[in-house]
Amino acid sequence: MDLDTIPNFLAEQRDDAPADIQHLFMSFEDFWERRVWHQLTDVLVEYFNFPESGPQRIPLYKTFVLSFAEKINQLKLVTLGLNAATQCRDDQERLTFLRSLAEKVNKPSSQDAFVYATVAVASVKLQLQDYESARKDLDSAERILDSFDSVETVVHASFYRVNADYYHSKLEFASYYKNALLYLACIDLGSLTPQDRESRAYDLSVAALISDSIYNFGELLLHPILDALMDTPHAWLRDLLFAFNRGDLAAYDVLAGNISKNKLLDEHKLFLYQKISLSALTETVFRRPPHDRAMTFATISDETKVQSNEIEHLIMKALSLGLLRGTIDQVAEIAKINWVQPKVLDPEQIDNMRGRLREWDSSVNQLGNWIEGVGKDVWAA
Repeated sequence: MDLDTIPNFLAEQRDDAPADIQHLFMSFEDFWERRVWHQLTDVLVEYFNFPESGPQRIPLYKTFVLSFAEKINQLKLVTLGLNAATQCRDDQERLTFLRSLAEKVNKPSSQDAFVYATVAVASVKLQLQDYESARKDLDSAERILDSFDSVETVVHASFYRVNADYYHSKLEFASYYKNALLYLACIDLGSLTPQDRESRAYDLSVAALISDSIYNFGELLLHPILDALMDTPHAWLRDLLFAFNRGDLAAYDVLAGNISKNKLLDEHKLFLYQKISLSALTETVFRRPPHDRAMTFATISDETKVQSNEIEHLIMKALSLGLLRGTIDQVAEIAKINWVQPKVLDPEQIDNMRGRLREWDSSVNQLGNWIEGVGKDVWAA
């Protein structure tokens, strides 16, 4: 568009805009005439963030923003482009729009913006179920991200969000869990709607339970995202995670009736029982002091509520997964454990730990008194 026609274009768009945000068009024209690109960009971002601006985003972007696109921060150019892309008629049109945007910012000086746009392209490809091409875009974006010393948090957040979406669609639970938590670490939870927080907490919980490589839920249990499940129909899922963390088979039996509400959990019902049995074993070992960790299979069965004929296999599984370290005497049916994987403690477990520390303190005092009594003058108190 001819620069001389920009004022007329802005005037037309101002007349079509909702009354309560028409005043921003005065700023558009003022900043554009004075060539103060930073201020102009910021006020455009502000305008595009208003839901009412939707119908005008694409015309403003194509006719107005692109006329000075080379002069503004390229990351903010992509931000404006992403907001405009939400108004495309369908995903195919959106894909074409975003590809053009990515090509525009693919310059050595704006690789952060290129990553931001490329990730958006990958997100649309996921919507179109073009998983192979989306994976290529995400891998390319990751290589560029790894070459940066630092980058805006919004870029990392976008990458982790879409990467998590990819792994969720491919049912790769451990990778989804990792990327979803990294995404949450990059954002303010308040920026998510209550529905988004609940959905994210639900998917994270299911992934943590089903994954065959995640046996420590500590990072999730401590994350405020999990509170989004409270006072919802999915509150049982949060309770189930805490039951797994403390190896509470009794609580699991009470909550197990809800498992059929989720298809994936229902399909992994046998695995879930094996997983909580492992947690019950590690919790049994953890509760014991280090000098009292030689346990008979019968003792383990009694304390974990796992059937006695499953104990040996359970211990071997725990040893192979690195949850425990020790040895098994198969003849005597005794397990000697010398290490247990650390995990997050709930209030009851912390109270048990406090009791053990008190016992240790008492035994140290008794030993000191005995040495002092036996050593007499030789003992220097």
